[in-house]
Amino acid sequence: MKKLHLFYGLILAAVLFSCSKDEAIDQNISASDVTIDSKIDIASDDISDIVGSQEMATYSNSISGRETGATSTTLTNCATVTRVPAFGTPLTPGTQVTKTIDFGTVNCTLENGNTVRGKIIISFVFQPTATSHTITYTFDNFYHNDIKYVGTKTFTRSMVTTANGAVHPIVTMTMDMTVTFPNGDVFTRVGTRTREIIEGYTTAPWADNIYQITGNWTTTRPNGSTRTATITTPLRIRMSCVLQQKPVTVKGIIAFVSATNTASIDYGNGDCDTTAVLTINGVSSTITIGN
Repeated sequence: MKKLHLFYGLILAAVLFSCSKDEAIDQNISASDVTIDSKIDIASDDISDIVGSQEMATYSNSISGRETGATSTTLTNCATVTRVPAFGTPLTPGTQVTKTIDFGTVNCTLENGNTVRGKIIISFVFQPTATSHTITYTFDNFYHNDIKYVGTKTFTRSMVTTANGAVHPIVTMTMDMTVTFPNGDVFTRVGTRTREIIEGYTTAPWADNIYQITGNWTTTRPNGSTRTATITTPLRIRMSCVLQQKPVTVKGIIAFVSATNTASIDYGNGDCDTTAVLTINGVSSTITIGN
């Protein structure tokens, strides 16, 4: 009987210890968490631009599929693009197209100052008359600002007319990413991020492009805790800020919620600057931001 009591006592102790460990997981949102989210956001926007511009380049010149000034915003000369079917092969509707964007094994600097290395592989069906296009893309040892991204994702591009102007693209990015930081910390993100170009689409220079971003996602931290993020006021991205060596997110609000607290980041009134207002549990402070 004593042995039986001891056995159940050990089980109870193990259960209590397990519960204690779960309760001890830090669920709080900190300034560091918001900074990490911001780094992933910046990578998501660059990836969206690279994938989208390469897919659109195929439609702007269906024989060569090479990028033109009108569709390129961040891709630089250090990237090598290959295609199946090969460049020079005429494409017909229904053709499966695969493009590999290879940035090499050392950091390549994009037009906006961010660095990338490795490969992005995109795949889609050539449908020149369609108004909506779905692209699948994967990473091959891909790093953005020395942060590694892994996963297979989809991306939907629609050509629409809205109050923001004539026919222009709206891109919805379905995110299911595993992200590894240089210190070994691993985060995952699941959600959607929609990007609409609201100015500059019909002109060749990328610096006059202005984007509007909406979306929501859930990020899981290395300790297993989660936080959700929702863009409550659309973000505004001004590419001209790159010319001033300033962050490109100039306006909009993201709200964060965890199991124990709330936070938000307000990017300001639209000016190119390096500050934002971070509010955690009602207490606000001005922080410095960067790409």
